[in-house]
Amino acid sequence: MTKKIIIILALLAFVASGIGFAVSADTKRSGQLAVLLPESEGVIVFNSERFLNQALPQVLSSNQPMLAKINGKIDELKGKTGMDLRQFTEVAVGIKSRKAAAGKFELEPVILARGTMDSKALVAVAKLASNGKYKTEKVGSRTVYIFTPKEVVDKNKPKDKDNNDSIADKVVDKMFKQLSKEVALTAYDSSTIAIGSVSRVKETIGNTPRISNEVLNLLNRKETAVINVGMVLPSGLSKYVGLDNDELGTNLDAIRQLQGSLDVAGNTTSLSVMAKTSQNAQAESLEEMLMGLQMVGKGLLGGMKGSDKQVYAKMVENMKISRETNQIMLDLNIPQSDLDVIIGKK
Repeated sequence: MTKKIIIILALLAFVASGIGFAVSADTKRSGQLAVLLPESEGVIVFNSERFLNQALPQVLSSNQPMLAKINGKIDELKGKTGMDLRQFTEVAVGIKSRKAAAGKFELEPVILARGTMDSKALVAVAKLASNGKYKTEKVGSRTVYIFTPKEVVDKNKPKDKDNNDSIADKVVDKMFKQLSKEVALTAYDSSTIAIGSVSRVKETIGNTPRISNEVLNLLNRKETAVINVGMVLPSGLSKYVGLDNDELGTNLDAIRQLQGSLDVAGNTTSLSVMAKTSQNAQAESLEEMLMGLQMVGKGLLGGMKGSDKQVYAKMVENMKISRETNQIMLDLNIPQSDLDVIIGKK
């Protein structure tokens, strides 16, 4: 039972995985860049400018060392490669799944990143950073640059490894060690780059179907949020998370659309998730399951010691679960004081 509760929390974490926190009077619509994506089952869009310049200072206000480390890493990347992440203003990620083996799925993303920099100059920076480890293909009038990440990492890897590397450094190092597939990069327009697998980048710049209105419309539910996630799941969610065909898997398989967003207003961070099923009865069953998990989660966390555990218990208790016909909504408002307990320097 505990494992399945963790799976539910992981699903919510996925919605928030690419999600930043921000406060701004600038309320651009979420789908402006997403309409350029190729056919995708899911999309993630966010305003990276607001995230870096406004969100991080607020959310990490109780953990200045962490904020300084993140800013230091951004400055270090700029110094080594010439790439300044602060120049990116919008990012849209299109996600497409493909069957890799019996019952196994792989997700292929393609990323469109727009900013204040010249996209051709950014491509030139990537070429320099690769030390010549790339090849090219011509697609129409565009040149696609293809890199093998593992080769690039091995070429630039320091000879002497510092044993005092941060956990983040070790995680990134491990991630890149496992990379073996080719990654393509091209200038989409004067201020936008496309990056992803070779096939997905070719779809983005080629004459292929665009992302559907069904997926794009999911971004409009909370269109002014700093980050929005929308997914259409015709095959059922349990296949993506490897669940057995039990009640939990059945309830997740009933979900046909999934939407998530996160924003900050004043001193409150708001998380919103919507799941849409094909039938009203399926939504009712999903609602009952989530309420049961909420009760169990509150009991488990409430009995644990530690101020952070108490905050998590409070979050579970305060999560609002509601239903309208075949749509289930989860809404949670988190005050900054609670975030300070979770994120603050230990």
